[in-house]
Amino acid sequence: MSGEAEADIYTVGALGPIVFSVSEAYILTLQDLVRSSAGRWAQHDIIGQKPKKEWLGPGVDTVTFSIRFSWEHGLNPRKAVDRLTELERAGRALPLVIGNKGVGTGLWVITNMTQAWEQLDNRGNVRVAKVDLTLEEYVK
Repeated sequence: MSGEAEADIYTVGALGPIVFSVSEAYILTLQDLVRSSAGRWAQHDIIGQKPKKEWLGPGVDTVTFSIRFSWEHGLNPRKAVDRLTELERAGRALPLVIGNKGVGTGLWVITNMTQAWEQLDNRGNVRVAKVDLTLEEYVK
């Protein structure tokens, strides 16, 4: 033992194998999480009257959020973005957990991913990247 205390690590949540956490040397959190849901309704047109609505059931929820990867926060942005790209392209259904509680009733799939490489160094290394994700509820 070196005599130094280990830094506290605070886990915020996770998207499958991607863990959102904070410590003195490392910051990986999500930002601007928005969850949307809507019901499914059929509309039946009736001659000479207003259309009638029929409840079909709940729709599929969506979640959007951003993740910022920064070299200054102990991350390799290029590797982190590549990891998310692999998950998106594999089409895997993943659990989304925030504060030790699952979001929704099951798993989520990445339906859209937008990358912004915001800062590059003089050798082309990504110093700061932002990823915007859209997830859709996965129903078996």
